[in-house]
Amino acid sequence: MFSADAIGTIGALARQHAFEPAAILAVAQVESGGRTHATVEGRVEPLIRFEGHYFDRRLAGEKQALARRAGLSATQAGTIANPRGQAERWAMLARAAAIDRKAAYESASWGIGQVMGAHWSWLGFSSVDALVAEARGGLSGQVMLMVRYIDKSGLRDALARHDWQAFARGYNGPGFAKNRYDTKLARAYRSYAAGEAGSGDGPIMLGARGARVADLQTLLSAQGYHLAADGVFGPLTRRALTRFQKDHQLVVDGVAGPQTMAALQRSLPIGAMLRRLWRSATRFFSGFF
Repeated sequence: MFSADAIGTIGALARQHAFEPAAILAVAQVESGGRTHATVEGRVEPLIRFEGHYFDRRLAGEKQALARRAGLSATQAGTIANPRGQAERWAMLARAAAIDRKAAYESASWGIGQVMGAHWSWLGFSSVDALVAEARGGLSGQVMLMVRYIDKSGLRDALARHDWQAFARGYNGPGFAKNRYDTKLARAYRSYAAGEAGSGDGPIMLGARGARVADLQTLLSAQGYHLAADGVFGPLTRRALTRFQKDHQLVVDGVAGPQTMAALQRSLPIGAMLRRLWRSATRFFSGFF
């Protein structure tokens, strides 16, 4: 299962794009196993899978021969095995990119939705690098890439109907039944729909307004990430939040979910904490007079 922070972020973005959160969470769960990122040489990166047969089709001549000799490409799907670890997969991608960067990035699937880089033009990106930048832009970027693919593939209605076989056929391919993809989707959906998709007010992200944003800005300012507490979550607030997340070894996605808010509270200086409690108490008791 995804962490509570990730569930909040994925659910909020699903609602923003008129998808049922539990359905989007189910797809992401099956594709990623509930993981949102990997740490590769100190970097936070999206999950990837390299497809050697895609790479082979995109090469010719000496490049193709070199890739085949290096064990990076083959004519048949499944011939080139992916390492189990993400760090090793990224190393494999780097070796392929040294032969042909564009072909290598097109031959990998990216993020929690495992969208192939080869779809960059069809999905409306200016280049494969633009698609990769979206996937590497944190959890929000990965979700946006996945829902864009679902929409473009015409799978929105099947997902809304919970027609898991139709969705699986379109998203995973005609061989979906071999690995019980539809059954896994149904099980993951039931789990999230039953209430494991989180509760509360949800994460705070770019575009939000109101008292919760002002409180977030106050918490950030109290810890040296100075902002005006204007209640508007704009680019400056997102920049300050991502700096805080990076400084505190959190997932850097620019979204204030439960884990980020808890970290903000834990690291609040004592003086600022007392002033915050005083303001809260003042607001509470003012309602009685």
